[in-house]
Amino acid sequence: MKIAFYGAAGTVTGSCFLVKTENTNFLVDCGMFQGSKELKERNYDKFLFNPEEIDFVLLTHAHVDHCGLIPKLYKFGFQGPVYATKATSELCAVVLPDSAHIQEMEVERKNRKNLRSGRPLLEPIYTVMDAEACLDKFKGVSYEEMIEVSPGIKVVFQDAGHVLGSAIIEICITEDGIEKKIVFTGDLGNINQPILDDPTNIKKTDVLVMESTYGNRYHFNADNKLEELASVIKATMKKGGNLIVPSFAVERTQDLIYELKVLLDEGKIPSVNIYVDSPMAIEATQVFINNHEFCTDERFAKVCGLEGKKCFEEFKNLHYALSVEDSMALNRLKGGAIIISASGMADAGRIKHHLKHNLWRQESTILFVGYQAQGTLGRRILEGEKKVRIHGEEVAVKADIVKIEGFSAHADQKGLVEWVKAFNEKPKEIFLVHGEEAALDNLQRVIAGEVGIQARIPEIGSQYDLSQESLSKVATFEQLSHVQIKPELNEAFIAIKEQLEDIAKMPGKDTRTLQRLLAQVNEIEREIGKVG
Repeated sequence: MKIAFYGAAGTVTGSCFLVKTENTNFLVDCGMFQGSKELKERNYDKFLFNPEEIDFVLLTHAHVDHCGLIPKLYKFGFQGPVYATKATSELCAVVLPDSAHIQEMEVERKNRKNLRSGRPLLEPIYTVMDAEACLDKFKGVSYEEMIEVSPGIKVVFQDAGHVLGSAIIEICITEDGIEKKIVFTGDLGNINQPILDDPTNIKKTDVLVMESTYGNRYHFNADNKLEELASVIKATMKKGGNLIVPSFAVERTQDLIYELKVLLDEGKIPSVNIYVDSPMAIEATQVFINNHEFCTDERFAKVCGLEGKKCFEEFKNLHYALSVEDSMALNRLKGGAIIISASGMADAGRIKHHLKHNLWRQESTILFVGYQAQGTLGRRILEGEKKVRIHGEEVAVKADIVKIEGFSAHADQKGLVEWVKAFNEKPKEIFLVHGEEAALDNLQRVIAGEVGIQARIPEIGSQYDLSQESLSKVATFEQLSHVQIKPELNEAFIAIKEQLEDIAKMPGKDTRTLQRLLAQVNEIEREIGKVG
């Protein structure tokens, strides 16, 4: 029985863990890497395992760094089911096609430049068609329901309190008459949030694989987040600018809508137009409405539950930018607006356009309400860069830059440690993942001091053998093996590519089809370039 760490090890994103038993191989999460260029390049690499050998996937929740490479998994041969909560499955039906659409749009924009400069064309990691094709493979399960996913493997999804449908996954594996239990936290939420329940406490486990996003930080002034938000809004409106909020489309945007309505209803902020400019967030909001039974806060239930769904449907100050034209119109607003747009780390999507039109304006404010991974545009802005490049253009950073910690959907260090302390029996092994180096190291020290367990910090490509209680390196992205290409096959490939390039120069051709074919050829060429 082994656990291999193929993502979110030594970094926050790309959550992916392979559990291998005598007769079964399965994944917990299959997420997209986000952040630096080097990290994002991993999304294009081959998996560190053979997708055809995976029997099923257990998915903790619908954030793209946990689910974003599932379509790629199917594209490269995986054929099994994906087990997730009902709400997670519904959100993935929104998140995955949107992720593919963003990839297609970004690649199309870059390929226009590549065509003009004669550089090779790019291909998206997967297409909208790829994303939609895998959705019927999702199998919805309920919290606290024990399911036998394979002989000798039983699974229970518990509420993680992070986003709608998020789960802590308990896995009991019986092998050679011996039962071992492994728990994956996914992402653990804060306590006392307005929409969701607190994370479920687990009684015992042999192995705990635990997130560490805020392992070195506390959410200061979390109880005053509404006052902070109101202050930022009033200051921005007084300056005459716009408040631009990069926000995750799932959970964070819905939290903000709810809190803004509370502030307006209580007269704590002036009447202001609020625009949600994220197709994914708009669709995700409907999933929240359809799953109002999970919204436990009494105030929230009254404004967006059975009593009229008022928060999202009868909020007169709230406007949805549904079309590209609606989104572009927002860029002409000089002041008096709150614009909430994805992606939450400002690395893709419509938010980049709003930043491009507002970052350089002293009267505007950029408000961050979520985690910003290393290397992302959001992180670089937060860390004080004076100029950033957006869509190839250099933009000065003159707007006020503000972050409110209290909106984070991740437990802070105190919350993480208190959750571990709640076990009836201490875990025999704890592996810290989903964190930057400082967060991992700090949380490791605190757990050792307060819980009495020396947690391990695995590297990407490492594997833990439960029977040997040993952790070893088994793979890296740089050590992937490739089949040797015969010289005559390589020559034939070059000839095909040259013919396609000649056709592309002829008048009257189907440009989009040719671009797609050339992109596929260039992808093969890149793989050939890796040989040896």
